[in-house]
Amino acid sequence: MTMELDMNWDGNPNLVLGIKTLVGVSLPVQVKNIGFTGVFRLIFRPLVDEFPCFGAVSVSLREKKKLDFTLKVVGGDISAIPGLSDAIEETIRDAVEDSITWPVRKVIPILPGDYSDLELKPVGMLEVKLVQAKNLTNKDLVGKSDPFAKMFIRPLREKTQRSKTINNDLNPIWNEHFEFVVEDASTQHLVVRIYDDEGVQASELIGCAQIRLCELEPGKVKDVWLKLVKDLEIQRDNKNRGEVHLELLYVPFGAGSNGIVNPFASSSMTSLERVLKNDTTDEENASSRKRKDVIVRGVLSVTVISAEEIPIQDMMGKADPYVVLSMKKSGARSKTRVVNDSLNPVWNQTFDFVVEDGLHDMLVLEVWDHDTFGKDYIGRCILTLTRVIMEEEYKDWFPLDESKAGKIQLHLKWMAQSIYRDS
Repeated sequence: MTMELDMNWDGNPNLVLGIKTLVGVSLPVQVKNIGFTGVFRLIFRPLVDEFPCFGAVSVSLREKKKLDFTLKVVGGDISAIPGLSDAIEETIRDAVEDSITWPVRKVIPILPGDYSDLELKPVGMLEVKLVQAKNLTNKDLVGKSDPFAKMFIRPLREKTQRSKTINNDLNPIWNEHFEFVVEDASTQHLVVRIYDDEGVQASELIGCAQIRLCELEPGKVKDVWLKLVKDLEIQRDNKNRGEVHLELLYVPFGAGSNGIVNPFASSSMTSLERVLKNDTTDEENASSRKRKDVIVRGVLSVTVISAEEIPIQDMMGKADPYVVLSMKKSGARSKTRVVNDSLNPVWNQTFDFVVEDGLHDMLVLEVWDHDTFGKDYIGRCILTLTRVIMEEEYKDWFPLDESKAGKIQLHLKWMAQSIYRDS
């Protein structure tokens, strides 16, 4: 039996936090004027014949509507350290919400018994490939922002993953892998926050985004671009803050028995690597097996077919475009011929690249305008190899980033040779 109740709480408790900053300054911070409104979920389970007819009650916050409080440094001004108030407030909000928000629950026994099955338990793993971001808002007065990402399903410090910082770049490429424990795929979200790294000062938020895990098909890689907003709870933010590119894969524990490839046989391998390995051993047996690393090696064949709507580059209303292809890890490069006086060039040229680590490499295509005395940059397209490795062959159009217009048509083909090595 489940009940959901609207509840309000206002109080003025005397809470003093001991805050230690990165520069070693310790501050006593008082939390005052706390107000809270939300929907609480009460689950009465299991139902029994003995009065009061249920063995335990599970309590959780199903929906947070409002959480307000004020911060004050005991004997000082919290605004004396730039960014400190915002950083503390964000940490407090995350900690409070994670401690009581569904699927986290407090199990209160009513009748004697073992209720461990009611406690929160992992149900699967989510692998995230943080690919790139584009058109980020610049937070620096001099130069460009130094973006990095934080990602979490539950906003606890030990459960939050952080990417590396890309200096002076509003279109950063990370290509980093992260894994998260999932406890309720039907209600949980993956949250991504992009920050500008300010060194010893508090990092400034550029934008955030989230995706519901229930939107993911178990065992299938989902490729998404998420629009960044200022606040996930305020939907009136129309300012362009950029986008972030993710590849997501969710696989439940014990998925092999349901016909879904279980990717958790070797803990040193990413989930995508294990899916491609087609290993159906249950996660519970993984720790007893010998760890392995996987290298997906092969030949990537790229046919640059054509482009359309290339922006005008010269006084005659035309352009002389060509494409430079490169692999990000190996540095291998090739380029097409120049097509003169065309905004819709056709190349139909094929290039082969020997790839040593397909799951962690990227294909970068840059479109340039050829001039007699140099060249002008038009735009680029960045592709991971995930799709071509899993589909083996496909043809598609891709928009040109960092360009006002334009798209490029490619045909990609993968000829793989997977090599596994013991570690």
